[in-house]
Formats: sequence, C-alpha cells, structure tokens
Amino acid sequence: MRHAPDFSLAVVMADIALVLAAGLILARPLRRLRQPPVVAEITAGIALGPSVLGLLPGDLPQRIFPAPGRPLLSAIAEVGLLLFMFLVGWELDLPSLRSRRTSVAAVSLSSLAVPFLLGAALATALYGGHSQVNGHQVGRLPFVLFIGTAMSITAFPVLARILVEHRLQFTGPGLLAMTSAAVGDVLAWSMLAVVTTVATTSEPRELLSAVGGFAVFLALLGLVARPLLHRWMVSSTAGGRRAPALPAVICAGILLSGWATSWVGVDAIFGAFAFGVITPRQPQEYLMRQLREPLERAGSLLLPVFFVVTGLSVDLRHLGAGGLLELSAVVSVACVGKLFGAAVPARMTGLGWRDARLVGVLMNTRGLTELVILKVGVELEVLDGRMFTIMVVMALVTTMMAGPLLPKRVDGIPGRASSSRRAMSRSR
Repeated sequence: MRHAPDFSLAVVMADIALVLAAGLILARPLRRLRQPPVVAEITAGIALGPSVLGLLPGDLPQRIFPAPGRPLLSAIAEVGLLLFMFLVGWELDLPSLRSRRTSVAAVSLSSLAVPFLLGAALATALYGGHSQVNGHQVGRLPFVLFIGTAMSITAFPVLARILVEHRLQFTGPGLLAMTSAAVGDVLAWSMLAVVTTVATTSEPRELLSAVGGFAVFLALLGLVARPLLHRWMVSSTAGGRRAPALPAVICAGILLSGWATSWVGVDAIFGAFAFGVITPRQPQEYLMRQLREPLERAGSLLLPVFFVVTGLSVDLRHLGAGGLLELSAVVSVACVGKLFGAAVPARMTGLGWRDARLVGVLMNTRGLTELVILKVGVELEVLDGRMFTIMVVMALVTTMMAGPLLPKRVDGIPGRASSSRRAMSRSR
C-alpha cells in the first residue's frame, strides 16, 4: 500500500483521535466509581502503552505510536502542559490565601514538609537500586530531593474540581484544603525549580546563573509585563467591548514565558505558571468566558496526548517482586505523609477530627500535577524507568482514593457546613 509523503503526520492525527476516544470510553464507568475525568485519561494513557496494550501480540504500542510520530506527540503534549500550568497559576486566589493565614499556613507547610521528609528518607533507602539512568550515575542529592518534592505535591486543579463535584467547595474542610493546596503548590513548584537547577548544573557558577536568570525573568514579569498587560486589558475591554486578540496575546505570552525559562536553564512549565500568576483577573466574568473557558477546552483536547506520551514510558510488566515492594512503600509513605501532615494541623487549628480527616484525604490528591513533575524527572534523567512507573502508579492510586472516601453530599447533612465554617472562623 502506498502512503502519502506526510503519512507520519496522518498517523499522529489518528493517534490523537484514538486517545480522545479511549478517555471518553473509560470516563463513564469510572465516573460511576466517583472518579474525576483525569483518572480516566491517565488510565487510558497507561492502557495504550506497554503495560496493557503491549500484552497483546504484535508490539501494538510501537505500531500504533511509531517512533517517527512521537516527537510530534510530545510537542503537542508540551503545548497542552503549558496551557495547564498557566491556568494553575491564573486560578490562584491570592487574596483568599491571606484571609486564612493561621490555618492555611499550618496545613500547607505541614502537608508539604511531612511527606517531603518521609519521601526523602525513603528515597535515601531506595537510591542504590535507582542510581543508574541511561548508563550514567544519578547524584544522590538530586534523586533524594526530587522524590521528596514529588511526594509533597497536591494537585490543586484536580482538587478544585473534586470539591465542586462533591459540593465541598463552600465547607470548612473544602475551603481549607483548597487554599492550603494553592499555597503548597506555589512552595512545591519553587522547590522543584531549585531541584531542577541543582540537577542540571554541575558547577556553582551554572547554578547561580540559572537562579539569577530565573529571578530576572520573574522581576520582568512582575514589574514590566504585568502593568503593561493590565493596562492593555483594561483599555481593550472598556465599556463592555470584546477583545478578540486576547486569547492570542495570552497564548503568545505563555509560549514566550516557557521559552524564556528554558533559555535560562529552568523548565518551561515554570514560565507558564509564573505568567499565569501575574496575568490580571479583572474583569473576572469577561475573562472567565473569553479566556479561561477557551484555554481549558483547548487543554482538555491536548492534555490526553500527554497522558499517552507518559503511558508509553510506563511498563508495569517490568516491576517484578522488588518493584511491587517498592511500590507499596512509596504509596504508603505518600498517603501517610499527606494524611497526617494535613489532618493533624487542621485539627489543631479548630476543625473536628472528622473534618480534619477530610482535609487529609483531599490533600492526598496528586493527579495530573504529579505527572507533570515526573515528566521533568525523566527529562533530567533523575528517574529510571522502574521508579518512573512506580511514581505514576502512586499518583493514580492517591487520586483514585479521594472519591470513595469523600461524603456523597456534605450540603445535605444538617449543620455540617455551618459548623465547619465556624471552626474555620475560629482558626483564622
């Protein structure tokens, strides 16, 4: 059979269609199990890789996703990631973080520090079996710091959607978990930026150069880009006018920010995240309709490609008995670190044990954010194939745990939300 000269591009088109269809097929049964759509998309990505599809004869993952088309899939996935990271930064409600300083500070810092320390301790014990990646030695410090940081993540966007689906967004535990996750995300991304710089620079001069370049980038965003963007957005939307150029301007800013941070030696996702933080949020209703919704829809089409690109590197067949033991240890440490790290300070700042446990369950959600971090670890060659697989499964398990452990209708329990709000007000 003769193929058109650009047949590899046509294969990528068919691959994207397959990815979207697989996510839709899995979404319905998983929703009945109270799982968010991201769980269906991650599961579909793993199923289309060697872990499930590879069990069939004929090396189907390689045939369906041939090597020539994978760079194109990776490029599409990277654009989806940058849009996602922009929205993560843009959705941070900084004023609300300041309104609950005591409880938010306690829960966010503890839920970050406890899993980080436990994860770093576990990584120290596991380092000997994962010290070689692609034939070169991985430094103990980058490995330990990276695993600790990956353990400490809470997926703020996934958490927000779980709260809405379970009608928890206006309850004390929901508000505390959401604001604490937002603060924790900022701190965790900052930690990851430092770990990334440590892993990619072999000399102090290179480390200082990357840190200095990133600091200059952040200063330019805050002092130059933010006021200019604010002035342009106000003038463009004055009097209720539409700004048709808005999505293009913002997308250009996202991509340029990603390029700038890559140029200074920091991953592109940090540039997109920082650009989201400085992007104005007013007029809110207009921007939600004309900016957030289109970008979210675009991301929902592009991000499943990222899950497949990730799933092609996940191979559960090669875990073996030792890998299963390590997987059990990683999942256990991840859950214990988050549950205790979030529930105990929530109880100490005014919530009852039932609501404090709920905060711990919510903060244990990792989802897509964890996969973004693991992708960085693979690119830096800090994680080998087995550890990457273990961490991906951990992200999926901890995300799937939230739905079954949450109450079906908090607003239907008399006095529950109001008592939670009173506890929150006492803990401020």
